Amino acid sequence: MTTFTTTTKVGYFPQNNTLWVARHRDLLPGVDWVDLNTLGRGEPVDPRRALPSAHGDHLFDGGYDFIGTGSTPPVTAQAKGHDIVYVAISGPRVENGRLVVRDDSPIGSVADLAGKRVALGHGSWQTTLLLLALERSGLGWADITPVDSYGNAAELLVNGEVDAWVGSYPYLTPVESRTRTLVETDGLFSHRSLWFTRRDFARERPEELARIVAALKAADQWTEERPREAAALFDGDLDAWEHALRTRPWGLHPISEEFVAEQQHAADLFHANGLIERKVSVADAVLPEIAELLRKAG
Repeated sequence: MTTFTTTTKVGYFPQNNTLWVARHRDLLPGVDWVDLNTLGRGEPVDPRRALPSAHGDHLFDGGYDFIGTGSTPPVTAQAKGHDIVYVAISGPRVENGRLVVRDDSPIGSVADLAGKRVALGHGSWQTTLLLLALERSGLGWADITPVDSYGNAAELLVNGEVDAWVGSYPYLTPVESRTRTLVETDGLFSHRSLWFTRRDFARERPEELARIVAALKAADQWTEERPREAAALFDGDLDAWEHALRTRPWGLHPISEEFVAEQQHAADLFHANGLIERKVSVADAVLPEIAELLRKAG
């Protein structure tokens, strides 16, 4: 059983726009905001064989009590044996990213990626997208050379150091005219933002969890109404961030059966391709009472 401190710790980083806005608009007074970049990504991993699990680990090592990520980290956390609980999901963010190649690349389909180097943020939603795209083309993880690259993937692509990239906004914007879409996210998977916590935190501190959810809903509403002001809270090109914020859905929604099925399929693929060591049941991380908490949070 985790021993709670008196202060709730909430992890945040710019890729989860909702948490970033809530942090910078001080919508959760009294919490300790934990910058995920200060925690690091843990031990280096070989992207051909393993998924990093730092996000889930830090829920259980005192790093933080609540976190928002893309679709991959909670599956990885479950695979490590962590007792997580899904709290909420966003709407589908299919416009946020896609698999691209250079505009002059001879690669015409995902099948052509066999033996090629593909850049991605390994352990993020990008792993899920790439693995689903490979599956659809009859390929597996072992058929490509994944290149784990968070900071300079766009540069690697346009310079020809990798053959393809799972890109997202705003990082796609500066190189968009030099790329060509290989696979859209739409029709492949829903690519939602999601938020999760520990089971003991959800059950023992429901009022605090409801306060967090209410603040995140307020952050989303403000961002949707004022995307230009919200973009100014992020580091980087203002116009690119505004475009990224204007083209994504806002709001926190209950965990749906459709989402659980999608996550389970991804989890099964991770295991089949050797990216996690054991099978997981996504449904085990769903608490029915959380839906009522979301409703009461406004």
